[in-house]
Amino acid sequence: MRTLLLVLSWFTATTLVAQERGVLDFDLSTPWTDQVNRNQPWDVYPRPQMTREGWTNLNGPWDYAIRPVAESQAPARWDGKILVPFAVESQLSGVKKLVGEDHYLWYRRNFTAPRLADGERLLLHFGAVDFRATVYVNGQVVGGHEGGYVPFSFDVTPYLKGRGAQELSVRVWDPTDAGLQPRGKQVNEPGGIFYTPVTGIWQTVWLEVVPGDHLTDLRITPNVDEAAVDVQLLTSPLSRDLTARLSLTRADGSEVTVQEVPLVAGSASAAVRLPLSEARLWSPEDPYLYPLEVVLTDRNGMVVDRVDSYVGMRKVSLGKDANGYTVLLLNDQPYFQFGPLDQGWWPDGLYTAPTPEAMVFDIEMTKKWGFNMLRKHVKTEPATFYHACDTLGVLVWQDMPSGYIHDRTFVAPEAARDARQPFADRIHFEREYREMIDALYDFPSIVVWVPFNEGWGQYDTERIADWTRAYDPSRLVDAPSGWTDRGVGDMYDAHLYPGPGMEAPEENRASVLGEFGGLGLVVPDHLWWDKRNWGYQSYTNQEELNAGFRSLIEALYGLRARGLGAAIYTQTTDVEGEVNGLMTYDRKVMKLDTNRSPELFAPLYAAAPRHRVLLPTSKTEPQLWQMVTAEGEDLLADGRLPEDAPVRRVNGPFATYADFFQPRGTQWAVDEFLYLSRSFRVNRLPQHLFAEFYNQRVDFVVYLNGELLMDVKAGGGGFGHYNVRRIDDSLSQLREGENTVTIRVKRAGDAENLSFDFGLFGTETTGGR
Repeated sequence: MRTLLLVLSWFTATTLVAQERGVLDFDLSTPWTDQVNRNQPWDVYPRPQMTREGWTNLNGPWDYAIRPVAESQAPARWDGKILVPFAVESQLSGVKKLVGEDHYLWYRRNFTAPRLADGERLLLHFGAVDFRATVYVNGQVVGGHEGGYVPFSFDVTPYLKGRGAQELSVRVWDPTDAGLQPRGKQVNEPGGIFYTPVTGIWQTVWLEVVPGDHLTDLRITPNVDEAAVDVQLLTSPLSRDLTARLSLTRADGSEVTVQEVPLVAGSASAAVRLPLSEARLWSPEDPYLYPLEVVLTDRNGMVVDRVDSYVGMRKVSLGKDANGYTVLLLNDQPYFQFGPLDQGWWPDGLYTAPTPEAMVFDIEMTKKWGFNMLRKHVKTEPATFYHACDTLGVLVWQDMPSGYIHDRTFVAPEAARDARQPFADRIHFEREYREMIDALYDFPSIVVWVPFNEGWGQYDTERIADWTRAYDPSRLVDAPSGWTDRGVGDMYDAHLYPGPGMEAPEENRASVLGEFGGLGLVVPDHLWWDKRNWGYQSYTNQEELNAGFRSLIEALYGLRARGLGAAIYTQTTDVEGEVNGLMTYDRKVMKLDTNRSPELFAPLYAAAPRHRVLLPTSKTEPQLWQMVTAEGEDLLADGRLPEDAPVRRVNGPFATYADFFQPRGTQWAVDEFLYLSRSFRVNRLPQHLFAEFYNQRVDFVVYLNGELLMDVKAGGGGFGHYNVRRIDDSLSQLREGENTVTIRVKRAGDAENLSFDFGLFGTETTGGR
């Protein structure tokens, strides 16, 4: 009890000092804020994909100091206490201070060296430290590491001073957005879609005793086609001949297969194939995992090392759906993947959830809403996050955190060339990208690697995509997600706010909607900032928000008929000033009704309906329209153009400028109203009716056969992607035979560079599966 009181005392005192001296002013708690064990937070085994008995958690109170970079030696005096593993800028750290590129962040604590048997080694593990870390034990440099999103380790045995107390210190430097290193959404001046810097240790620090000859990693690849599991064993350089015994069992403990492989002295790897016939395949509906044990023995049969892992048998690939479109397959079956953009930020811990239970809560909510996947956006998580996705059944698209400086290495959507990334930064990016894949390779829930997002530091796209596919053929590659597509990777990924929309699937690439939605709702008393809150499209109450969300999802039904393979809604939670989450940043208010969303999503997971064009757009082939322009005069009467209107027959699409993303059509003056009319025939009425439109900075009204069909205000869309909306309420206006649409288009406010196109299509169901 006395220890706990002392811990609470230093934490309270440090918090008060930090508030007096600090520059960060935010205070928003979650249901888990007060549940943090302030003596030893995050006290869960940190490496679930390769477990050993025994570990020492070094999370908890450390000394910290912030010093100018000119002072490269450990400080003589310390500023106070920091709670590891929470970043120094976070509320839970007890500090809440910025560091910046001109300062080092120093950490220090003591630990007790365990008794080591002959030949044993003591490993020091860091889950993640952002960005450049130098590690010291008893004043000696053990090693350094660059990269804020991957784990790293050191053998500290040679640096120990016998048994008893040992001093561990860490020096960190992090330039945030002043450098080109991967940093995700961190910026020194947060706002909009970019957030608070995260500096230093933000995942678990721990010790592990291992034998001199030991396993360092397992690389597990499910091979559904060959009915086998391929395992690559990685070891320390072996001092003697050993035998590796791999035992694959079922969840109930019954044996599936056992294989033994000799390991030769001096070697550091071996490949093993475990046969697994009639496997129970892993999926979100049945996230079945096979336990795997790996034991190293010497020539006398004595156990040298033992680790436990698991296998999820699943296959991800591309193939054709019933309509002949290239789509995503799971276990050789078309499988529509739908989930939220998961940023992984917390108001109290920033990059780090306050507790493991809090972290898992977000995944559980993803399942409760009815999603089957999530996209982990320009950030990584502790290994325990992916283990939870494996066990709960959630597919993961894993982004590589972006690294760029906006005015130097940002690639605009219309850019003909990729960024010219400096050589040293390319080397670092690719090293950390490879380390991320290596660290996360064994988690079957991860099905897609995403090396680039929206032109943020996007370079050598084709080479990076090809390397990713060669390095890990067991997963798909989305390169890039959004904006500047280069025709490579396994998918064409469109971003469209609010959307939805898509590009046409290709013979060897699926079409996916990597981001859409972003519907915003301010919930008072649950905000990071009182002001500067925004969404891509804002609503005033929860009922309106849910109606807008329903409209977006119903539009996705139509895109499924055109071969859409996946969709990702922005986003799981509010984050700082972004209020477009499915729940508030503090996780206390659910904006999306979990009782209704699974039923709403169900048609997305059924067999894709058939698609039928009724009124084609001019996106791929010019379409002939009747056009009239007028300055501010409403020419429409009863939803039709006057018979004596001075019409011209012209081709769409329509623009007031040379729109890079649209084929050349017809131009009109920005200050004129644009009137369009066109007739088309329908031989058979569809079951569902959809409009698709391209409305850059324009408001428009559409009449079908003289009756109002839709009235749409400017907002969203762009880069050549068409918005889609389901309009079944107007299906009765459509008739077999001749139909006529009439449209009035006008600029939104004083906008410039206007662009417009319009079409209609229908769908019919083919039966569920």
